[in-house]
Amino acid sequence: MSNQPIPEEISPDGAGFLPGLAIDFVIFGFHQNQLKILLLSYRNTDLLALPAGFIQETENLNDAARRVLAERTGLYDIFLEQFYVFGDRSRHDPAPMRAIMEAKGIVPDENHWLLRRFVSVGYYALIDFTKAVPIPDPLSDSCEWYDLASLPALMLDHQTIVQKALETLRTDLDRKLIGFNLLSDTFTMADLQCLYETILDQPLHRSGFQRKMLSLGILERLDKKFSGGAHKAPYLYRFVSN
Repeated sequence: MSNQPIPEEISPDGAGFLPGLAIDFVIFGFHQNQLKILLLSYRNTDLLALPAGFIQETENLNDAARRVLAERTGLYDIFLEQFYVFGDRSRHDPAPMRAIMEAKGIVPDENHWLLRRFVSVGYYALIDFTKAVPIPDPLSDSCEWYDLASLPALMLDHQTIVQKALETLRTDLDRKLIGFNLLSDTFTMADLQCLYETILDQPLHRSGFQRKMLSLGILERLDKKFSGGAHKAPYLYRFVSN
């Protein structure tokens, strides 16, 4: 259970924050050949949700996104990409937020700002799984990794947000150097291919994939790994910094 104090955004009028505007995050990590995302679970409810936050009146949107992301992961200088704005009227449902607040011992009135309609700006983030320290927000019990391939039910339209983020991630796969942000500093070609296959959810031809990646001019080949016989040890690679 989080021991953080109740933040200012829980106050009835949301003083200091932009009304009606939120940020939702799909935070991707890669571990044991699985693509994962961070989810919050809320105490005394069965609700699971994407990490989210609000924009202070004195903040730029991207600065607010970086702040909230650091609060949830303990990391800075993270790859962060805005991918969509979710504003359908049908996404508004005050019941989940009311349940979350009541489970915290807060009884909001009908005009509480968190129960009103919000437009949400979607960001996806790519982080090194081994370096992240997931941190729950003041209303949640935990902030934990879940396998993308077997996600539980999520509150509101968060499943739609995840799917849109994944579609964008697939589109950005080559031009955004996604692997640079999800893999360790050095990796094998097999590691990189596994990441691509996991994101795309389809097998790739080994030789064709290797030719494609080497032709992009983004990889530097290092020494062979010291595992097994020397003739079998795969080369290590790292991404070339621009």
